[in-house]
Amino acid sequence: MKKLFYLLAALSLLVSCVSKKNQAIQQNILTLKDSYCKAPFKYNYNNKLPSYNSDSILTANKELNGMFTDQSILILNALGNLNDVHKIIELKKDSSLTSQVKILQLKTKINSRITIALTELDAVAAEFDCEGERVAQIGSYVDNLNASRNNKLILYSIIAGAASSIAGGIVKSDGWDNAIGIGGGIIGAGFGLATLNPKGKKVEFIHQRNLLRDIWKEKLESPNFPPFIWYMYTEKKFSNKEEFSIIGNMKQRWLHYQFDDVKEAADKSVIFSDGGFYRADDLNNRAAMLNQMQSATRTINQNINYLLLDLDKLIL
Repeated sequence: MKKLFYLLAALSLLVSCVSKKNQAIQQNILTLKDSYCKAPFKYNYNNKLPSYNSDSILTANKELNGMFTDQSILILNALGNLNDVHKIIELKKDSSLTSQVKILQLKTKINSRITIALTELDAVAAEFDCEGERVAQIGSYVDNLNASRNNKLILYSIIAGAASSIAGGIVKSDGWDNAIGIGGGIIGAGFGLATLNPKGKKVEFIHQRNLLRDIWKEKLESPNFPPFIWYMYTEKKFSNKEEFSIIGNMKQRWLHYQFDDVKEAADKSVIFSDGGFYRADDLNNRAAMLNQMQSATRTINQNINYLLLDLDKLIL
């Protein structure tokens, strides 16, 4: 009787844990259907994408080579400040107070554009970060679903084993005793094997505003990104080897590590759609890809930092 008492106590505790997990699952329902990461309203950027003819831009401004890196020149062009820099160079030839005031005014104008670009970078990185946290919440939700399911199966397995043991003790016939023991063992093993389902539960997760889809398709323009940010993503001159753009390199890594070099699988993935049914592996991949894009976005700050250093040398 003591064994039976301990068994019932353990089963009661396990049922309590399952119930608590179900409550946690219900609290995450709202996160599935709508994103709290998108901006409260859509800003219509007036700026068009800068020219991608980088070689022509650098050739036309080759007199700046000693003062600015190629990347700094291209950023100045993207921000619309190249003419301002040329004016500063001319004004520096005149040491009058009027020229110095004009130089400060032009520098203020350039810094204002740079400040806007930096806030755009911060905003985009923040949305990637927020979406990553949202996916993590859903990942926890699916883990709870899978844990709840597995706990129930373990519970059923224990009940089957306990029932066969009790029945075996009651039934005195050797034949029936063995049959009950074998049958209970098979049922318990069946419930145990069911917990090894490699895919687990799936959940419907909606993301109509999908930044990763824009990255994967890499169109000429993207309505979900400021033109300056999209230019930095897609201009090859801003990548390390200048063979592919920042997101071009990112897509290659995604294809290799997330989709095992199967492009058709990537194109059809729920990750690049408006949303759909996700399993735990899909959620983990989406979270990793969002975090990678957040990091890639923040590295653009390095390019702007170098530009600011070059500008300071110019003004001194």
